[in-house]
Amino acid sequence: MTTTGEERRAAVERAGPGDGWWPRRRSVVLDVSLAVASATECAVEGVGFARDAGLPMAVGVVFGVLVGSVLGFRRRWPVAVALVGVAITPAVMGFLLAVVGLYTVASSDLPRRLIGALAGMSLAGVLVVALVRMEPEVEGWFRWFAAVSTALGHTAPAVLLGLYVGARRRLMESLRERADSLERELQLLAERAEERAEWARNEERRRIAREMHDVVAHRVSLMVVHAAALQAVALKDPEKAVRNAALVGDMGRQALTELREMLGVLRTTPAAGAAPVSASASTSASASARAAGSPRMPEQRAAAEGAGAAEAAEGPARLAALGELIGQSRAAGVAVEFLEEGESPGYPPVVERTAFRVVQEALTNVHKHAAGARTRVRVAHREGEVAMQVENERPVGVPGAEAGLPSGGNGLVGMRERVTSLGGAFVAGPTDLGGFRVSAVIPAPPPAAPTAPAP
Repeated sequence: MTTTGEERRAAVERAGPGDGWWPRRRSVVLDVSLAVASATECAVEGVGFARDAGLPMAVGVVFGVLVGSVLGFRRRWPVAVALVGVAITPAVMGFLLAVVGLYTVASSDLPRRLIGALAGMSLAGVLVVALVRMEPEVEGWFRWFAAVSTALGHTAPAVLLGLYVGARRRLMESLRERADSLERELQLLAERAEERAEWARNEERRRIAREMHDVVAHRVSLMVVHAAALQAVALKDPEKAVRNAALVGDMGRQALTELREMLGVLRTTPAAGAAPVSASASTSASASARAAGSPRMPEQRAAAEGAGAAEAAEGPARLAALGELIGQSRAAGVAVEFLEEGESPGYPPVVERTAFRVVQEALTNVHKHAAGARTRVRVAHREGEVAMQVENERPVGVPGAEAGLPSGGNGLVGMRERVTSLGGAFVAGPTDLGGFRVSAVIPAPPPAAPTAPAP
């Protein structure tokens, strides 16, 4: 289980005193130790201060302890501690207090002008004290050199170290914040990836449902129609009954063959060289995103066409098989007129499969809901697209006749999803004469030319 930087900092703060201004326990130990050391130093130096000022020794010791203890508040009031250190410089006491106070001010987030002012005050105070208390025998340039060196040595190292530590701390905080933001982004990406995976799985389920519907519904519808005809002519025309029984058997075998081929595609592993289910899922996800209006990347379109090619290669769903499909409907007693305009330039497999399924499902609906009605199937090959239309009339003599087959209401939905996933247009609805019309136009880019092998 991973934790973000904010959680780690919260845990560190909870580990501290909680009601003070120290972020960690070790900070408490450090500041208390510095305060004790400073109080001890100032108490010792207070003896000399009391002697020079003509005060009782106890007063000097107590004064030194009180002044030195101020260092324990350096994190809460760094400016006040630095000012106390500057103020007691003339008493020649509080060296540790002045140095640590300057370091704390320089390492904090205070304005640089304030830090420079406090450092200048400390430098000036030490310089004056050094000049005043220097031995009288030291004169000339060496006196000034010694005083300046003492002032710089007392002030510059603490200020420079504090500036360095403060800059380093701010850099580490910025890096930590950046790492935290990256962690949050990675978490968001992981959540979105899970959402996309779940969405792709749902799309794959819908795709498989469409395939199963297309494969089973048409064949079973024809089998039911032929079975009804077989029952009607079994005693009157035995030869026709035998032909119908043979047709029912052939259609059942074709349905089983298509189901086996579909299940074979779904079970094939990538190592076997066929398209895996995950590839189909990504194909469906990309197609649905296109239908929703989102831009489609070239690699996604290529993946969709590749998966569709693998599916089409496994089954007979191609435009060239429309003649056989229409012949089966004619054998079932439906008067189907087939018109084809233009010549097929060769479409990508996914386009041919979709066009075939649209015509197949439309004919299935004719068998279900308009048995015996005259039907017209038109396929037009145009530049950059293929159009198809299946229109049936009202059944002659039996208005609204139906074959008595159940309907799940998914046929038109599946056709629309197939066509729109490829960027096409789909329209379906009743005609003025009481029939029904299904029209679809699918963009059909020319198939990619095979590349020559590298010499």
